[in-house]
Amino acid sequence: MNFMAIPFGFRRKPYYVIMPRPQAGEDPFRAIADPTRRRIIELLSEQPRTAGELARSFATCHSTVSEHLSILRQTGLVSYTEQASRRIYSLRPGPLTEIATWSARYSQPPTYLTPD
Repeated sequence: MNFMAIPFGFRRKPYYVIMPRPQAGEDPFRAIADPTRRRIIELLSEQPRTAGELARSFATCHSTVSEHLSILRQTGLVSYTEQASRRIYSLRPGPLTEIATWSARYSQPPTYLTPD
């Protein structure tokens, strides 16, 4: 597990709290921070696709795209159905709706910045 140190307190010598760092597969914000995963989300928003179809859209190998799909699945952003020997990946709107709702709160300037 990956850990991070968070500064705590403002004394001469800061204190640090050691906490587990959220992994991309646990945090949808970390999952969409990667440009390749954002592009996969864009492609899946057009239509469901196989990993091979997605891989052809990138200058990278199939296994790299599969790893990105795995992270998106762990976060709940993507799911798949099996058809014969193929996995058809599709977008799940729930986590994206949560991200959009959270970020919409900050799309306008804070009320304390508006002139009286």
